[in-house]
Amino acid sequence: MTTNVHKSNGGSHAKRGPADANPVAKDAVTAVDPRLLVRQEGFKGYLTEFVRKMRSGDLGAVPVIVGIAIIWAVFQAKDSAFLSPKNLSDLSILIGGTGMISVGIVFVLLLGEIDLSVGSISGLAAATLTVLNVNHGVPEGIAVIAALGAGAVLGAIHGFFFAKIGVPAFVVTLAGLLAWNGLMLQVLGTTGTIGIDDDSFVRTLTDHYFSQLIAAYGAATVAVAGFFLAQFIDSRRRKAAGVPSRPLSEILVRTAVLAAIVFTAAWRLNEYKGLPLGLVIFVLVLVLLDFVVRRTSYGRKVNALGGSVEAARRAGINVEAVRMSVFALSGLMAAFGGLMIASRVGSASQQAGTGNLLMEAIAAAVIGGTSLFGGRGSVWSAMLGMLVIGSISSGMNLLGVANSVQYMITGGVLLAAVVIDSVSRRTQRSAGRG
Repeated sequence: MTTNVHKSNGGSHAKRGPADANPVAKDAVTAVDPRLLVRQEGFKGYLTEFVRKMRSGDLGAVPVIVGIAIIWAVFQAKDSAFLSPKNLSDLSILIGGTGMISVGIVFVLLLGEIDLSVGSISGLAAATLTVLNVNHGVPEGIAVIAALGAGAVLGAIHGFFFAKIGVPAFVVTLAGLLAWNGLMLQVLGTTGTIGIDDDSFVRTLTDHYFSQLIAAYGAATVAVAGFFLAQFIDSRRRKAAGVPSRPLSEILVRTAVLAAIVFTAAWRLNEYKGLPLGLVIFVLVLVLLDFVVRRTSYGRKVNALGGSVEAARRAGINVEAVRMSVFALSGLMAAFGGLMIASRVGSASQQAGTGNLLMEAIAAAVIGGTSLFGGRGSVWSAMLGMLVIGSISSGMNLLGVANSVQYMITGGVLLAAVVIDSVSRRTQRSAGRG
């Protein structure tokens, strides 16, 4: 007679559970969820996670920050005036106008699309303002609203043809580039150039400085305190929800790094004329739109469309409405940037919105870390990218280098940014994160 009990090493297999079904090899390494590692090891876990992200291609803003540091070090070594208070103050004003336009481009790139009309819209907005206010005596406030409204409406028109009719964004915005540039010339008429009064509100956007020392240091204090509170509250909220959260040690380190940067900037700006109003406006816009992208359902919808339009549609997102709103926002920011540029140069002319303005706005967004493939980026990319482009331009001007060389170097930097983005995405896919 045979038995149904099989013995092996003194034990029966009759009660083996699921865990015993696939025995683990003696020397096998068990994979650890990085989110658990972060929760269990705190700051050490975050350092480990940071290294893992770098190896897997999730570079974030690291390349552009390193690039800015190298650019500043090279130009400062070549000319000690590069990091002078006056040059840094001028740089902070220079990046504002094009940076505003680039912020709108960031939203469009998050969709995985492109907007070629922003340069022409910015020039048309400046022309609308000056013609209404200077030539026809319309109150400046109404003229500003009309200029900004025109930008938003024109952007919405592009969004309508793209989202509702199905015309590719490249084509419809290319048509806008030509059409709105022609309309700008028509609006300006034979005068060609219309100056802006020195004492006007628009002029003060880039001409006004808060000369009191407390202004720059106070703004730096508010920025650091706001950053710490936002990070701390977010960490508490995530911890209460049982999801990975930043430890207090990391929050303190990040806050200390930010404090060192902003207080140094405040000190250098106070060495010249003080805190520029244009810089304050630019940073406030970035903070507001960063909140929209990262903390609102609208921002999540924009990123979702950039990841997969069909998946977003099946999730119940109104794809057409979101697309139209993004292009309207791009037009609004282009108009805002056009007013900032007109404020800096003191006039609106037939050259407004032309030249390399469009390319700089797009390049700034891409160089700053926003992906051309959609679904990944930050509005702070506009500032970081403009710091790169503006620093190259400022440094080259100090060294007396021709514009042709500046364009070639900027083009090389843009190509490098796109290559890094492409390689990063390929590496992330290989690591199972793409």
